[in-house]
This record gives sequence, structure tokens and C-alpha cells, in this order.
Amino acid sequence: MKPIIDKTLCCGCGACAQRCPKRCIKMRVDEQGFLYPLVDKDKCINCGLCEKVCSVLNHGEPIQPLSCFAAINNDEKIRLASSSGGVFTAFAEHVIAQGGVVFGAKFNEKWDVIHDYTETIGGLTAFRGSKYVESVIGDNYIRAERFLNQNRKVLFTGTPCQIAGLKHFLHKEYDNLLCVEVACHGVPSPRVWKSYLQGKNVAEVNFRDKSTGWKAYSVKIGKIRKYHDRNDYMNCFLANFSLRPSCFNCQAKCGKSMADITLADFWGISKIAPEIDDDKGTSAVVIWTINGLNTFKPRTTQLQSISYEKVVNYNPSIIISSQRPDKYEYFWLDFSHNPLSAIEKYSKRNLPSLPLRIKQLLIKIIKS
Repeated sequence: MKPIIDKTLCCGCGACAQRCPKRCIKMRVDEQGFLYPLVDKDKCINCGLCEKVCSVLNHGEPIQPLSCFAAINNDEKIRLASSSGGVFTAFAEHVIAQGGVVFGAKFNEKWDVIHDYTETIGGLTAFRGSKYVESVIGDNYIRAERFLNQNRKVLFTGTPCQIAGLKHFLHKEYDNLLCVEVACHGVPSPRVWKSYLQGKNVAEVNFRDKSTGWKAYSVKIGKIRKYHDRNDYMNCFLANFSLRPSCFNCQAKCGKSMADITLADFWGISKIAPEIDDDKGTSAVVIWTINGLNTFKPRTTQLQSISYEKVVNYNPSIIISSQRPDKYEYFWLDFSHNPLSAIEKYSKRNLPSLPLRIKQLLIKIIKS
């Protein structure tokens, strides 16, 4: 493997490290908090497998989906506990019921975001809800392959680049594998996240608290709840300062990840299908494969067919990479000197407009 010089060419999926037959590639954290492969040249046998499974070097061409839907899980409790319409849980419960395994991102006891798997319905709770931090894949591609070779059904969820990493790692198709990606704005730095948490009393983290509504969702950390666009960490993320360099040139969008299904918040549902919008969350579902179509159709009871054009019009992250901010390098320079000050400073560049701030205040007054 050639050394990573241009960091826009590595998404950190870890497929190379997991496929290496000599295990001479380790994922190491850089100064921004992102993982990159480091090769032990003394152990390397130059087999080339690491480059063959690299999804950035071997990305495919954009494709068109088979179908798109607006979808809602009829279980109200699950829906309210989910980021959008609760569709992930519908897939996952079906897989668990077949004796399968579900992989997803969760918080560990230190509030790091890691990938893991569960074989129980109860274990799905930890995977539910958005985590706006890059997750550590670890050896979960190897674990997934092991379950697949045991002929067990596997549902693997993650960002598009993580799904692409898994598919390239496996290098063959499995009838018992269902890959579901989340529409991704970009992955924020784990180091920025841990710096933001410094000094805070963290007993709970909810990036998508719906007590203020789905559209005007809040971020809840411990007992502190703020509208998402009044939270410094979220503003820094949404303004793209804390994103991984490869996110500005993502090679896994437009179906190139080889996922079966993409899940997203259907932010435009109030304009496209207002009759099903109750501000409790609606999922946009993009079906890319026959496997995805066959799995999805019987699972969710509230469905409405929507054109792909309408879905991506309100969810452009499905097809477009985030834009690199002009002050991106300045953020990281400031962050290296004073992390909390940098997060606060650059979050101000994404403050909501005055009309939106007034609307949020009125909602708060009405709910109080």
C-alpha cells in the first residue's frame, strides 16, 4: 500500500486493514481525530489486496434507483425514538426474527461511537437514532463475513463509504446480506466530539430529540437541551468544519456504495405529501436493488411512492458531497490550540436566521 498523502483519498473504512492477510495495517488516529491506515513495511508482502478492496480507488458509476418511498413505522414509540420515520427498526426486527444479525453504530460507555452487532430485538435500541460522529468500524467486516459464511441473514447499516468498504472487502455477492446506508452529510471528527464533551456531565446523548418537533429537533446532552441550530457542536458540523477531508469528494454517493437501500429524513414531506406529515418524523427510502425491494415492501405499513427527483431535491446529500468551507484549515489550526474556543467560534458561522429564531422561541413558549 502506498502511503496516504492526499487525505481526501481515504474514507477511513478500514477495509484494507481487515483484508490484509498479514494484519500489517493498523488504523491510526491523526491530529484531527480521523483514522488512517499505517503499514508495517517489514511485514508487508506486497500482495496488493489492500488496494483491491479500497472503495475510493475502485469506486463504481452512479446508478438509478428502482423505487422511492415516503415511509412511517406504525409503532409510535419506535418512531418517536428514531431520527425520522423508524424504518430501520422495521428492517432490523425482520432480520432478527429470522435468526439474523444486525450491525450498526452505537455509543460505548465513554460516548465514543463504534460499530457493533446484535442478535436480539433489545439490542436494536442502541443502534436507533443518529450519531453525528464518525464511527469506528473495528473488525466488523470480518465479523459480518463470518456470519454470512454461516448462512445467517445479516443486516449491515452505516454511512455510504462504510457500506462501500464492506462490499469491496467481501468481494462477492451474498444472498443473505442486506446493506442499508444512511444519507450522509459527512462524518464529524471523534476528536471534536470528545473535546466538546469535556467538562460536561453526560448521562445521555440524543442528537435528534423530538420533544420540540421533528423539523425543529433538539440536541440533548445530559439534562441540557438546545435546538440543533443553537448547539455549537451541531453548528460546527452543519457548517462542515469538523468533517473528514474525504467527505468533500465522496465516492460513495448516487448508489455507488452498492447499498441495497438508502434511508434519509424526508425533510420535504410537508410540501410533497402534507397529508402524512405530522411532524413526528418521515423517512425517505431509496431502493437500489431487487434484494432491497423484496425486503422493503412487506415491512412498513404506511408507504407512499415518491419520485427520485423529489427525494433528492430535499435530500441532496444522497447525490452531492458537502462543500469544503473556505476557513476549513483555519478551524483546525484554531482547534489545535484551543478546541472548545474553536468549536464555539466557528459554530457562529451557521447561526439560524432571525425569522427561524423567532419561530423557535414561539414554539418554546407554547410548549412551556
